[in-house]
Amino acid sequence: MLDLSGEPALSDPARMELAAHVLAKGTPYVGPDFRFDPPIGEEALPVPTLAVIGTGKRVGKTAVSAHVARLAAEDGREPAIVAMGRGGPPVPVVTRPADVTLDSLLALAARGEHAASDYLEDALTSGVPTVGARRSGGGLAGRPFATNLADAAAVALGEGPGLLILEGSGAAVPTIPWDAAVLVAPAGISPEELTGWLGAYRILLSDLAVFIMGGGPSAGPEDLSALDSQVRRLRADVRVITAELIPVPLADVKGKDAFFATTAPRELAGRLAGKIEETARCRVIGTSARLGDRAGLLEDLAEAQPFQVLLTELKASAVDVGARFARDRGAEVVVVDNRPRGDDLEAHLRELIELAGARAEARLTVG
Repeated sequence: MLDLSGEPALSDPARMELAAHVLAKGTPYVGPDFRFDPPIGEEALPVPTLAVIGTGKRVGKTAVSAHVARLAAEDGREPAIVAMGRGGPPVPVVTRPADVTLDSLLALAARGEHAASDYLEDALTSGVPTVGARRSGGGLAGRPFATNLADAAAVALGEGPGLLILEGSGAAVPTIPWDAAVLVAPAGISPEELTGWLGAYRILLSDLAVFIMGGGPSAGPEDLSALDSQVRRLRADVRVITAELIPVPLADVKGKDAFFATTAPRELAGRLAGKIEETARCRVIGTSARLGDRAGLLEDLAEAQPFQVLLTELKASAVDVGARFARDRGAEVVVVDNRPRGDDLEAHLRELIELAGARAEARLTVG
């Protein structure tokens, strides 16, 4: 589409929203001094494909991807995950849950690789085969500057999955077409951030929007009615639900003194620690909300009281700083999974899995 309009015929915000609609149809949008190309440019896959995309970094995509995989596995669909990330491997390989151990992660860190990339967390928490993909950069609509996602998907197809889950990275979206998608965003995001600057594109290509309560990098007020109306204004058939992330240690830590490291905002870290104490029956004697800040995390750990176990999300500096520090002091390291919980969340995700299967069957039959 060639756009030669301008003020007052078309304001800049209206022009960006129009561009989002055009890109969602797979068409480039071009003007006198700009050009937007659709982020999705690869061939569709020969299996049902479900995408988990987000409005930014650390909004809960990995937690939702792993939950979708667990539900699909429970239903006998034999899923696999392909997770795109800035710290993904240069050569994609299949990673299985048994491959993700503390020793293997420390070995990755020792080789200078990102030992807490999303694909590793996916494999450990979902219990299904996972392949990591590398990406560089991300445009306004989410197109990576470069990615080996297609190679990673080809590796994943070798596992014979009945459902392939494509996980975006930050606000970057997979470049492979999908049959159904869930958009994950913090409930504190502003309506302007949700829909502005081609944010509408992600909504237009999603079937379900999940707003994560009390989490993510956005610290604004949670105006869910405004977010709901913005989503439905763009696409009336999108289902909109809320959820929260519940921290769950992946090993028994009952009765132990623990230090908890998280990427959650500081004001939320204490509340999450309280939930861990309540459910895991341990004593959280210290917390750090600086898991994404290597120097800050090291400072918090060094100032902490002696602890028996480090409870950490598998993100950012969890391995190269957190796990090394804990091991050097004889402490155990236990990964904390973030499990999404919400009214009818599982029912909605199962409906999305069914939708992906039905759409894939229709397109593959036609093909």
